[in-house]
Amino acid sequence: MKRYITAMTVAILTMCMATAAMAFSGGAGITADEALARLKEGNTRYVAGAAVAPHQDAARRHETAVGGQHPFATVLSCADSRVPVEVLFDQGVGDVFVVRVAGNVANTDEIGTMEYGAEHLGAPLVVVLAHTKCGAVTAVVKGEHVTENIGKLVAPIVPAVASVKSRFATDDLAELINRSIEANMWQAIADTYAKSPLLKKMAADGKIKVVGALYDIDSGDVHWFGEHPSNAALLAK
Repeated sequence: MKRYITAMTVAILTMCMATAAMAFSGGAGITADEALARLKEGNTRYVAGAAVAPHQDAARRHETAVGGQHPFATVLSCADSRVPVEVLFDQGVGDVFVVRVAGNVANTDEIGTMEYGAEHLGAPLVVVLAHTKCGAVTAVVKGEHVTENIGKLVAPIVPAVASVKSRFATDDLAELINRSIEANMWQAIADTYAKSPLLKKMAADGKIKVVGALYDIDSGDVHWFGEHPSNAALLAK
């Protein structure tokens, strides 16, 4: 007996494809909370081994080459090779505007790039993504000798580490490093507001949301911290 696809089946398939297309569409018109949900869903798929690797074909390359880029989130991440941002969030070409630098520090170059992502490209969400076992933060905690250029690069991490050492009297090196990694994440957000009147105003006006997160390089899971604990005070300065 021949099997026929009913009109209802066609309608259901069409609806499913439309839903999938919306789930992986660009950043135009998306809210910060929707962008955050999309990153969380992507990371969940990645950790579960169920990544779908969207937007990684020739059609997507052509679409972004002709129509430009419309990322839904800007991510400031460490340059560590174990932190492949698009992969761990299960995103593809044109989805995420990524800024990578050792120690995920927020200095002139990084902040200027983040401004481009937020204002020019219209990405409503900014994520400062730290990660476990960060070599840059570890070097500062241990006071390791580094080259002049690396010293300048990790300088923004120094206040975060100093703050942790002053608040937590412990000889546990692993604890100091872990606390410093988190503190450095918050430091990068504070530095972003302090050095970028543009991003500070956009955040105060609700045009963007800036949140912190920590990627576990072993489990693949991203822990979300949300906005800076002193977000309101930082924006009011």
